Amino acid sequence: MMQKLDDLFTQFQSELKDCKNKQEILNLKPKYLGKKGEISNILKSLKDATAEQRKEIGPKSNEVKQNIEQLCAKSLQNFEIEEINQKLAKNKIDITMTNSVKEMGLRSTGYHPVTLIQREVEDIFLSMGFEILDGPHIEDDYHNFEALNIPSDHPARDMQDTFWFKDSVHLLRTHTSTIQVRGMEMEGRKPPFKFVGPGKVFRCERTDASHEMVFHQIEGMMVGEDVSVSHLIYFMKTLLSQIFKKDVEVRLRPGFFPFVEPGFELDIKCLICGGKGCSVCKHTGWVELLPCGMVHPNVLKYGNIDTDKYNGFAFGLGLDRLVMMKYGIDDIRHLHGADLRFMTQFHSF
Repeated sequence: MMQKLDDLFTQFQSELKDCKNKQEILNLKPKYLGKKGEISNILKSLKDATAEQRKEIGPKSNEVKQNIEQLCAKSLQNFEIEEINQKLAKNKIDITMTNSVKEMGLRSTGYHPVTLIQREVEDIFLSMGFEILDGPHIEDDYHNFEALNIPSDHPARDMQDTFWFKDSVHLLRTHTSTIQVRGMEMEGRKPPFKFVGPGKVFRCERTDASHEMVFHQIEGMMVGEDVSVSHLIYFMKTLLSQIFKKDVEVRLRPGFFPFVEPGFELDIKCLICGGKGCSVCKHTGWVELLPCGMVHPNVLKYGNIDTDKYNGFAFGLGLDRLVMMKYGIDDIRHLHGADLRFMTQFHSF
């Protein structure tokens, strides 16, 4: 029986060498280790063996079984590495080889489409008298939630799947609304004022054609005396008409956001499908682009602003979705990939 186990292992090694892909290995493995495999048949025969034979055959069978497991795993890994190397070799782009890049129709420099849109949006707001502010990616609970009228027991916290750090105080910001708070906190800033703040935001979301875990927003805020919803609509329509170089159909519908009251959702008619319905607009014909509203008095109070004298509006614009609408991109994941062939087509814009 001991010799039979040795012969069995030798036979397995020979058959393993002849395997040409992962599937053949996966088919071979049950032949020896399956419930009706060769090793199981030998173990079943132990019922007829003496106690002394069991002491020898049992450990030997386990040893052969472990060796077969290890060899199968190693061979599968080798095939996987080979497949990866083949894919890398096939899709390799050496950006240091200028001639090769030109032959492939690629350019060696250029800006990401989100960067192009962000700069264009910034220029538009600068022309309307807004300042451009910035803020940190790593925020604290106060700036991301508390100062935006979202206390610890507020249900709105459940609407944003947050990446928290181990101290349970710091997090990756879930929106650029944090720039609102920091903007109001700036030394010497008093109403009237208006500013925008672009940047990355982070949410633990399931990715699909219109959602990503890391994406880009630009936050805007205007505070002064007698600011109204009509001011908000004017600035938003001006922005969109200049971005798309034409009048764009929008709709304003009620929306809930703790830091504005009243709150609205400004939607744009989907420019991918023309409003007929597609994966980007979730077959509704409209794309949620711009949550906005009148700044909640509690938020202004956190910014030490006299709510009896001043009010304002705020908005958060999704830059990734704006890029998709402008350039006709039907999947947000293209924007966060590393395919230079996709990125370089925007360098002429």
